[in-house]
Amino acid sequence: MIDFFTDKLQVQVYPTRAAMGATAAEQATAAIVRLLAEQPVVNIIFAAAPSQQEFLEALAIQPGIDWQRVNAFHMDEYVGLPADAPQGFGNFLRERIFSRVPFREVFYLDGQASDPAAECRRYAALLEQYPTDIVNMGIGENAHIAFNDPHVADFSDPVLVKVVDLDVACRRQQVNDGCFAAIDEVPRYALTLTIPALMRGRYLFCMVPGEKKATAVQHTVQDVIQPAYPSSVLRTHDAAVLYLDSDSAGQIDLSSFNIKPSMI
Repeated sequence: MIDFFTDKLQVQVYPTRAAMGATAAEQATAAIVRLLAEQPVVNIIFAAAPSQQEFLEALAIQPGIDWQRVNAFHMDEYVGLPADAPQGFGNFLRERIFSRVPFREVFYLDGQASDPAAECRRYAALLEQYPTDIVNMGIGENAHIAFNDPHVADFSDPVLVKVVDLDVACRRQQVNDGCFAAIDEVPRYALTLTIPALMRGRYLFCMVPGEKKATAVQHTVQDVIQPAYPSSVLRTHDAAVLYLDSDSAGQIDLSSFNIKPSMI
């Protein structure tokens, strides 16, 4: 394992995605247990994407978590998909984690709401009522976090949840991930937690495996912190960890960081 910092962001690189997911789940579990020892309820936001599969599988079987004291949220949802569509992020998370452990409560974003703006306000009020302790997340091929694509990313967004239009790179990723057969099938709009909403989390665990994410990871780790690379904002958080496998870390110039030779 390679371990280094870029600004405040800790980066851990593992040889395989399985090792990455398992270790991230163990470290997230330690944070949940620590928080449960300090407070009655823990509030967690989850990302829905194939990149989260290994992490979610490992987290669901971790021992020692009192899930009945944990509230769950998800960070984005397509607008207008049928309620039972397998591509729906709430459905993805229900299958992989929300129905597998006994959460205190699961709060779903409603992509079928007749008034999407009102749904954003409803969900934002819940985030205010239940302040975020942990965010489990990923990074998109265009460096988005949640559905904050570069053209809508705002590090000082005045709202916690908003309606966004998805850029072509984001929609193409959904095809690359096997979620849709063609880009014309991918919805053009979504509800998303904003960047400030994600950055409110006390702990951020960001799992990003795979060669297709290597360019986004390089921008995240080494380029200027700016909305053109939304995920670069993670480098400003006091308690964020980026988990990579050897493929997603493939474009990082490791010579730029203070890494012990024995780690490489």
